[in-house]
Amino acid sequence: MKLIEFGKRFQDEESCEQYLREVREREGVVCCKCGSKEHEWDNHHKRWRCKHCKHETTLTANTVMHGSKLPLLYWFTAIHLLTSTKKTFSALEMQRQLGHKRYQPIWEMMHKLRSVMGLRDGRYQLSESIELDEGYFSSDNEVSKDEPVKRGVGSQKKSKVLVMIESEDGVPRHKGQKEKKVGHIKMEVIKDLEADTIDKEAVKGVEKETKILTDNMGGHAHLPQHFDNTTIKTVPGKDAPKVLPWVHVAIANAKRLIDDMYHGVKGKFLQQYLNEFCYKFNRKYFGDRLFDRLVLCSVCYKPTFEHQMYGSKPKGMGTEGCG
Repeated sequence: MKLIEFGKRFQDEESCEQYLREVREREGVVCCKCGSKEHEWDNHHKRWRCKHCKHETTLTANTVMHGSKLPLLYWFTAIHLLTSTKKTFSALEMQRQLGHKRYQPIWEMMHKLRSVMGLRDGRYQLSESIELDEGYFSSDNEVSKDEPVKRGVGSQKKSKVLVMIESEDGVPRHKGQKEKKVGHIKMEVIKDLEADTIDKEAVKGVEKETKILTDNMGGHAHLPQHFDNTTIKTVPGKDAPKVLPWVHVAIANAKRLIDDMYHGVKGKFLQQYLNEFCYKFNRKYFGDRLFDRLVLCSVCYKPTFEHQMYGSKPKGMGTEGCG
């Protein structure tokens, strides 16, 4: 959605409330007490009343905005800014754009939105043909003073991320174009590179009949037990971008986005940022419809992100306020 169009559609809190009500009624309001879908709208108190048990459901109940004291216009503006660009916004920049005094609630709002992005993508499994590999993201993880910091992929300052991306053979339209076309992507932060850990995420995120192409890392050894059409290749490091092209493009783009915007993030919040990257990557052709889709997503899911108290102001422009 273009900025001018957004300004026309959502001029005040009332216009946001009206649109949220329309979206919720279109999806169907369900009474959390008796399960009834028959409600009547109380315009004075701005809530639904169940026709059977008289239980009341507020406008933001059981949505990403549940319990939030921020105006709906804040939420809608944040959704617009996050979906109107291929890149992203830091919580500090969002705070400036909204003119809010405190950093903490804006930071939480953005993480809640990223949380429901991940929940929405978690409903779908990858299919057809995929590339599978791991990426190593620099992150600000806590390390005890007595523990020596390792180097390389085993470093405590590196978060391990399993990357799975749909990649099918295609015909290049022009010179230099990749011979494979890209589909949807999943990125999951994993605790280790053990086969059981990788198998668990792969089974959860990929359909059983899918063709899988990966390298011969030890953690991939059990994939053929779960997926009949698995190809494991011995790939020299320099040839990896040729054999698994889209995995490496996705990893590089995600790293660049996080480094350029946040200059580093804490490992325990890395998944939230990857949720946003994958959600927008998977909907790269949605255009102006992406705003409405994320509003719908915000209505259908309650975030898994829990309230965490941090200082109201970030310490600096480095690791994003605590996340």
